[in-house]
Amino acid sequence: MAAMKKYFWDSEETEYMLKVLRELDIAKHLDGRKVRNLKLFKVAEKRMKQAGYHRSIDQIRHRWKVLKTSYYSWNNNQQTVKLTRFPQYATTMQSIMDESETWSRSHGTNTGPVRIRNRPKPTVHDEETEDSEEEATAAQSLHDHSTVDVIIKTDPETPPEMDSNLRIGFIGAGNMAYGIAKGVLQSGDVPPTNVKVSAPSARNFGRFQELGVAVTHSNAELVSSCDLVFVAVKPHLVTTILSEITDLVTRKHIIVSVAAGVTLATLQGLLPFDTVVLRLMPNLPCLVQQGALLFSRGTRARQEDGDLLRSLLQHCGLVEEGPEAWIDIHTGLSGSGVAFVYLFAEALAEGAVKMGMPSALAHSIAAQTVLGAGQLLRDSGKHPAQLRSEVCTPGGTTIFGLHAMEQGGVRAATMTAVETATERARELGRKSAPMATENRK
Repeated sequence: MAAMKKYFWDSEETEYMLKVLRELDIAKHLDGRKVRNLKLFKVAEKRMKQAGYHRSIDQIRHRWKVLKTSYYSWNNNQQTVKLTRFPQYATTMQSIMDESETWSRSHGTNTGPVRIRNRPKPTVHDEETEDSEEEATAAQSLHDHSTVDVIIKTDPETPPEMDSNLRIGFIGAGNMAYGIAKGVLQSGDVPPTNVKVSAPSARNFGRFQELGVAVTHSNAELVSSCDLVFVAVKPHLVTTILSEITDLVTRKHIIVSVAAGVTLATLQGLLPFDTVVLRLMPNLPCLVQQGALLFSRGTRARQEDGDLLRSLLQHCGLVEEGPEAWIDIHTGLSGSGVAFVYLFAEALAEGAVKMGMPSALAHSIAAQTVLGAGQLLRDSGKHPAQLRSEVCTPGGTTIFGLHAMEQGGVRAATMTAVETATERARELGRKSAPMATENRK
């Protein structure tokens, strides 16, 4: 039962989902019992994520299907409905169906009214306050593969507290800075003219200038003209960089470090005592806005500072906040983990080459295999072991291949790789701490 818990929807979450779907005019996209435009669920997923409800697109689609099924059962005088708490959603569902009826009639596609009658409380098979285990299990088997051919309106991504005059700077012009800058600019909330990058070398300036971003060789100039500064340099350079800019940092500044292993205590020790500091660990797929980013707030950083950072980074990929102890683990899991996946993809392709497939084709298929497997894992919400078991058939090719991988120690080697990378990140943090202490004296 514990493994199913993440599929449970409480009433507050369900009501918010219905509110979002109604705001997105789901009534205009209903064709009988089907939703014509599945992009609607993608937009709903983004809105729910912004509100703190982390549900996949498939989970939202399934929840809607369960609500719809319960609606028709309730309306047709059936005493058993799928959801225990459906009566509290009945009014909203009726409103959506009424709106759909009005829309269909005005566009010549009316299929007749559907009304919820006054009904006694339905009989249910489960006394849980959340959804039953049966529904949680069902959420793992979604088979609606309808195509999308209609564009729906989308909501503005800018949160109320976003300041259009916010000026953002990047100290460092490497891949992490570039990936984050692309994500920040993608939303349109921050114009390129409000972004500046500094680096000692002009080697990487070209790609930033293509984004419309200003460049400079002066860190002091950048800090003086920016409100939020990303320190995107190698860990061993952090002390030098922060010592250089510390006299220019004021209470208006927010400093975000992406240096692996450099702790919040170290960062705060190198800056004025009242500086707002956050520690962020992104990964390389930020370059294509498919990153996994985790951040922690320093002692002076408020909730709204974290919300601002999350809002700025939302187009970079998955953005989560957690305790600082998780940052080094995230470094091993996702920061370094990207390279582990590349090694696996390389070995996968080389296996095919060994068996006679052309190298270019093998690498292309390996890349698509990793991409597809990752997307299915993310969007289905299933445990990796369950997806793996769904590929295996008794006596088939996959189980033989998996046996060979287990014999080769792939599982243990991968776990050890994450552990070793995490410990290395912690070691880098311990090395940087004495320098911060010396700087404070």
